[in-house]
Amino acid sequence: MSEAVARFRLRALPIVVVILLGLGLPFLGAAISQSLSYVLPLPSMHGATLPWLYSQHAAQTLLALVAIFIIKRFTSFDAGLRWPPDKTYLRAAILWGVLFGMLMTVVDYAPDLLARRAPMIGFALTPANVVGWLGFEGMYVGPTEEILFRSLLVGYLIAAMPGTLRLWRYEISWAGVIVALIFALAHITTIINNPSWAAFGQQLYAFALGVLYAYWFEKSRSVLAPVIGHNVSDLTEYAILFTLVAMWS
Repeated sequence: MSEAVARFRLRALPIVVVILLGLGLPFLGAAISQSLSYVLPLPSMHGATLPWLYSQHAAQTLLALVAIFIIKRFTSFDAGLRWPPDKTYLRAAILWGVLFGMLMTVVDYAPDLLARRAPMIGFALTPANVVGWLGFEGMYVGPTEEILFRSLLVGYLIAAMPGTLRLWRYEISWAGVIVALIFALAHITTIINNPSWAAFGQQLYAFALGVLYAYWFEKSRSVLAPVIGHNVSDLTEYAILFTLVAMWS
């Protein structure tokens, strides 16, 4: 690891903006989904059931797209909402996605793996649940989180607070690193609800993934590779998880 390069200067206002958006829009999405549960056949937030998660992420993404439209009126930035104009980084996204999916499984379920015990997943392994969760993790979660964290937050912060950090032979914006930290903090409820080494490990790999997604976003000038990498890593973990539950139950 090494020093910062290229005119980086810390500014308070852009940092405050990305923190409020990064932590606030998921909360607002949850509030919208919770409100809809009173008038539509959706379960409430308690238990974070799958239909509620689909609804919350949809609301979160809509809010992120609205925020991109509004902020662009005041600060011009590249949200990367297009096919990559040059190198796609899709092969790297798939390979690293599989690798991180396996790593996440080890971090999240190490005691169960060592004991050859079926992990507790909190729901029955029915065909509807398997299809619903694999669809959510393998197709839905990527765009609904990456549009917020990479297209909106990294895109805006690069424009508002430029500057790069060189890590060995790789170069990434400070914006990508800062948003990766916020991305990890957005998952901090795992530590609050269940303090453990696994919960701490989840913060570490969430930060590492956030940096990786930001790197692909910046180099490809598109959110596509982060979306694919995010989907593949989560899909890999859930596919392994369901296989273990089926084998060891």
